[in-house]
Amino acid sequence: MSKKKKPYLPNNWEEYANADDSDFIPHTFEEIMSWKVGGWELPASVVCIIRKTDIETKETTEYTYSRRSAAQRKIEELIGTPGIEITVADHESIHFLTPAYD
Repeated sequence: MSKKKKPYLPNNWEEYANADDSDFIPHTFEEIMSWKVGGWELPASVVCIIRKTDIETKETTEYTYSRRSAAQRKIEELIGTPGIEITVADHESIHFLTPAYD
């Protein structure tokens, strides 16, 4: 059994590569930050996203929830875990929780 070769899909890279610089609109740092960082959107089916990061290994695990009660239980479980940072994003805000050190 031989695998079929994927068909060639044409693209417009030459058109962009040959375009003049004046064809592109320059953006400021503030515009990019407000658009990409301040303008996050979650799908309507998602209530919140929780990201857990191990402080020592930097290993990250992400959890997505469609029910608020399940997300709250997961946050309560993670808060008791030492050595991790937690980021919680919902439709209104982003919260960053880090362990307190003496």
